[in-house]
Amino acid sequence: MFKKAEIIVVQEKKYKIEKLLGHGKGGYSYLAKGEEGFVVLKQIHHEPCAYYQFGNKIEAEQRDYKKLLETGIRIPKMLAIDVENERIVKEYIEGDTIYERILDYQSVTLYVPQVEEMAELAKAAGINIDYFPTNFVIHKNILFYIDYECNAYMEEWNLENWGIKYWSRTKEFQAYVEEQHNKESK
Repeated sequence: MFKKAEIIVVQEKKYKIEKLLGHGKGGYSYLAKGEEGFVVLKQIHHEPCAYYQFGNKIEAEQRDYKKLLETGIRIPKMLAIDVENERIVKEYIEGDTIYERILDYQSVTLYVPQVEEMAELAKAAGINIDYFPTNFVIHKNILFYIDYECNAYMEEWNLENWGIKYWSRTKEFQAYVEEQHNKESK
């Protein structure tokens, strides 16, 4: 993990770490500042994940980014990639995540048609995206998928059968929140 104010170099450009944005199954994402302004700097990690099998994560990020661009799903632009050090720099999209809104008891129904449209685009391309609400940012009432992860389409992992279960204060959402709280209190 990087520390606040640490300088990280990607493709000969320096980025100053501002704060940790999130820790997912593939890496740590940080808000960083570079010559182009604020960006997201993602450092791939190799921590075990009981429910997901990875191949080469940095190659998967690169491949998935290209796939997502072809679908028309709104994603942040990849600005740089350092394959050797397993780092990605991408456009920072300012806004709340769907997860933060749900956690704060705010309705996200306005954004459901937008994620449904993304799901249709993904299905047409033969893929699923990760519909978990931490992966979606609202910027000026427009929804962006901020992760690059996508997998071959399977009905059980589509929006209707899996993802939408986390888009309101369902028992699945509450169980996740409780699990995170328990991890943090250890």
